This record gives sequence, C-alpha cells and structure tokens, in this order.
Amino acid sequence: MITIHHLGVSQSERIVWLMEELGLPYRLQWYDRKPNKAAPDDYLALHPTAAAPVIEDDGRVLTESAVIAEYLCHRYADGKLTVGPAQANYTDYLYWMHFNNNAMGLRFTKSALAAGASGPVADTMREIVNRREESYYRFLENRLGETPFLAGQEFTCADIMVVFRLTTGVLFGARAIDDLPNTLAYVQRIQARPAYQKAMAIAGPAALAR
Repeated sequence: MITIHHLGVSQSERIVWLMEELGLPYRLQWYDRKPNKAAPDDYLALHPTAAAPVIEDDGRVLTESAVIAEYLCHRYADGKLTVGPAQANYTDYLYWMHFNNNAMGLRFTKSALAAGASGPVADTMREIVNRREESYYRFLENRLGETPFLAGQEFTCADIMVVFRLTTGVLFGARAIDDLPNTLAYVQRIQARPAYQKAMAIAGPAALAR
C-alpha cells in the first residue's frame, strides 16, 4: 500500500486529496513540525531532499508533488486526471502543473528580501519579484474567467497542484486572493468537492495528527 509521509500543514495535503479523488487506498504517516516550524529529524531522514510531500510505494521513495501526481495517476488510475500530448489542452495542463514552483520561488525571494536586504540590487529585485508575482496572479485570474478549471473544462491534477498556494499556502506568506473574484469563485468550487473536504479533514491545516 502507498504510504504518504505527511508533514503537518504542508504541500503533502495535496497528495492526500489526489488519493481521495482517485479512490485509492493509502496509509498516512503523520509528522509534526518542530516548535520553529521546521520538519522533524525523522522526516528529514526520509529522502535526501526532505521536501514535502514524500510517498513510499513498493520500495520507492518519491518526492515533488508533480512527479508524485503523474506517477500515481498513470501507475494506478490509467491516467485519470491527467492530460496527454495528443489532447488540445495539453500545453495548458503542463503550464498549470508547474505554475506552483514558479510562484513559490518568488515567495522565497520576497521572504529573503523582507529579511533585511538593502541597496540598489535588492531594490531592483523587489521591483522584479513584485511585478512577476502580480503578472502570475493576474494571468491566473484571467484564465479562471475563461474556463472552470485550469486545464480547461475538466478538473485535473493541475488544479490539485495550484490550489494549495491559494488556500493553505497563504498561511506561509503566499499572496492573498481576496481581490481576485474569479479565483475566489474557483476556490469555492474546489472546496465543495467531497474528496477535497475529506482530504482537508484528514490532512489539512486544521487536522490533528492521527
């Protein structure tokens, strides 16, 4: 059985959600964060990168949300919730599958700049990061004014990849979406999904270790 090594309040919640959407069995191994919010030592020992999420399947240890999502969907669900190269919306699917990593990189840069960097180079970086972040979110908002889901008319793994940064990710400093009506409506649609509700009850930010 697939084991999801779940670091409390982390991106691994999206893999629990994916498994619930696919209706696949899994075992949840919970790890509490240290008082300083860092991952505990036993979590760090799971994989050289020690980045949530981490899953274990048949002796394989995998990290990176997009890798895990594609692996699970193709290995155990005949490609459900994915989009193939022959489909017209393949490029949309690819873009939104990787949107999160681009936006996360900007957040880390903003955090570093906010920690006290100063001078002309830091000022230029702030301008670039703020402009790019706004561009990303406006593109997201426009996209969700055109289609109900990010890859098109159907819910896919691309949605699972992006929603974390619009919900739980805000707790970690991601940009709020209060001024983005299409995005807010999209999040509400997602939150109405039974699989999402179950996953958040099991592994969301308000869930307790079990």
